[in-house]
Amino acid sequence: MLTREAEAAYRQLSRADRLRLARGAPAELRPHLAVLERRVQAQERYMYRPAVWAQEVIDWQGGDGITAYQGDIMEALAEYRRVAARGPHGLGKTGMASMVVLWFATTRDAAGVDWKVLTTASAWRHLSVYLWPEIHKWARRIRWDVLGRPPFNDLTELLTQNLKLEHGAASPVASNKAELIEGAHADSLLYLIDEAKIVPDATWDAIEGAFSGGRMDGFPEAFALAISTPGPTTGRFYDIHRRAPGLEDWYTRHVTLAEAVAAGRISEDWARQRARQWGEDSALYANRVLGEFRAADEDSVIPLAWLEAAVERWQAWDAAGRPEVEGRRILGVDVARSGGDSTVFVHRRGLLVAELVAYDRQDTMQTTARVQAAVGDEEATGLVPVVDSIGVGGGVVDRLRELGVPVLAYTGAAKTKQRTRDGEWGFTNVRSAAYWRMRELLDPAFGAELMLPPDDLLLSDLTTPTWDVTTGVPPKIQVERKEDVVARLGRSPDRGDAVVMSFWAENLAYSTIQSPAQRTARPTAAASRYGRSFGSGGPSRTGGRR
Repeated sequence: MLTREAEAAYRQLSRADRLRLARGAPAELRPHLAVLERRVQAQERYMYRPAVWAQEVIDWQGGDGITAYQGDIMEALAEYRRVAARGPHGLGKTGMASMVVLWFATTRDAAGVDWKVLTTASAWRHLSVYLWPEIHKWARRIRWDVLGRPPFNDLTELLTQNLKLEHGAASPVASNKAELIEGAHADSLLYLIDEAKIVPDATWDAIEGAFSGGRMDGFPEAFALAISTPGPTTGRFYDIHRRAPGLEDWYTRHVTLAEAVAAGRISEDWARQRARQWGEDSALYANRVLGEFRAADEDSVIPLAWLEAAVERWQAWDAAGRPEVEGRRILGVDVARSGGDSTVFVHRRGLLVAELVAYDRQDTMQTTARVQAAVGDEEATGLVPVVDSIGVGGGVVDRLRELGVPVLAYTGAAKTKQRTRDGEWGFTNVRSAAYWRMRELLDPAFGAELMLPPDDLLLSDLTTPTWDVTTGVPPKIQVERKEDVVARLGRSPDRGDAVVMSFWAENLAYSTIQSPAQRTARPTAAASRYGRSFGSGGPSRTGGRR
């Protein structure tokens, strides 16, 4: 074996001198020199050519290799050092990022350069569930003979979420730990920012500090690759793409839907279906299918970014083993109005929507039976069902009461005296107030903790309704009518309505427990019990509090 000093000296020789040395070397040293020569040649060929590394070092197993846009982004990283790339879902962004990490680690280590890779993302789950498993996948497909070194050792080198080689290491860092990012030092640094659209500004600033001493030729050097589907028109990732002053030294790349379709990564059928599912004018479609920045904040009741943050919280709860959550158990039920609609059951506990289940072609008796079975012994389970009482839902409410099942009736068209959090605005009806309450619970300015399951139809349902205001004393907020939402979406927003009504349960007074046909009847004992549980003032015949 050659000593480290001998290897370093060998690397300094010209190719002609290395060949002469190999011819005159003792027989026992020639195999070691041959291995070292392959490493040096790999270093010279791939050090600043990541796309070539990916194409030649990865075993594509009969595939075509990286796409044209992946090659563009990877080569731009070597040339411009700071690259921010956005595009639709399904581009292979995480796979490309994994190959970049492996390219950087293997080439710098082969060169004997002190190196470090820091991987970060908007949420730790993106690193632990997506990025690092992907790094492991592509590492298993490296052609080690091309690199002139043995495969990574699973016990000492490629660990679950770390890569530790002779001259450096790659590690994950939470994006809210800017001080750890800022403290990184090495002759060659690479920062990988996954799901970059909502990474905090402090993290970007910490990364930028590494470039203060970086050189475009020689060492020390620094690289940064930021990848993401776009989101709202805010934040550093957006500012980079809009070429905000001071950020022009970032190279930006927008991978279009047409490019992704041409590369075979996204199908035209998928894009058409998402247009039907989410609506071509929705922020969800613009972000995830077109790869465009668009916010739902201006005209939608609930911004998409707030909902995505709620989904992140749900996924963190799920990854933690689904620990018990405090709060009242609520069952929200949106009853199907026609054959094409779904009856949706929302299982809520406190601020957690644990599960959302849709049933197709259910008649009222089947829905009634499902609610009755879910409630069981109400005194024991503590489950409170909230059922939409308009249309066929009124029949479900009536039948449940006939069976002695306590139920809260949600009537979206009813009047309400509820006001916004600041007390300045009223609402034209319960539907408007309920959707606005959902907005207030999701507002990050007030420490939002609500958790929603990852369901694209749910996100579409909740981001679609718009809002307007009416004059009067007080002025009132009016959320878009359900009929108009159905016309724009081409379907009923069953999931969104079911979730919204489940979070309106606390605002229902005991008079709303009676079905529309029973409003003149004396309240039952169950109704009185629910009134004590939910009412924070006298009862109101309109479904709001006095």
